[in-house]
Amino acid sequence: MTRGDGAEAADGAGAVSAEDAAAVERARALLTAMAARLAAAGARDEALARYEEPKPALGVIPRRPTMRPLGRAWRLGALLLQADGSVWATGISTRVAEPGRPQHHSASVETRRAYRAAAIQGGFPMGETVNHSVAPIALDATLIGGPGPLVVRDGEVWVRWGSDAPVPLARYLDDLADLLLHPPQGA
Repeated sequence: MTRGDGAEAADGAGAVSAEDAAAVERARALLTAMAARLAAAGARDEALARYEEPKPALGVIPRRPTMRPLGRAWRLGALLLQADGSVWATGISTRVAEPGRPQHHSASVETRRAYRAAAIQGGFPMGETVNHSVAPIALDATLIGGPGPLVVRDGEVWVRWGSDAPVPLARYLDDLADLLLHPPQGA
């Protein structure tokens, strides 16, 4: 399997059609152009991070989980777009706020509290939105028929978001960028 040049199918079964290879290139071009548009407009971006649970010091002294910065990106629904045109699948979003003390609430409440504490430990400022548990999306032949939110099928680039039917990438980017650039009043 060749990655990056579109020369072979993502599943290794044979050659990629010219239409699918062209669609992968269009996806790259659309994402790069949208990143330039959002950067030029000064659109609000968000932090990307990797949640880490460090190993205990000396094998026994517990250390606090942290979030390691991975950069910044614009949230476009199921996609997180970076300034260089690279894209990530969304994961978990955490707003940095004082985590408070464990209150023995539900597991989901305690998990969110732990994420806030890890974001503070990672040095993210209060009020920042931090996206973690994100996955990079390779802009190569693996998009062809792939399982992720960005997929090439029949020579077209589609975005899957939730249970909705796939949407063409160009329309998806335009719609979500418009919301980012012109948020509804009160948003």
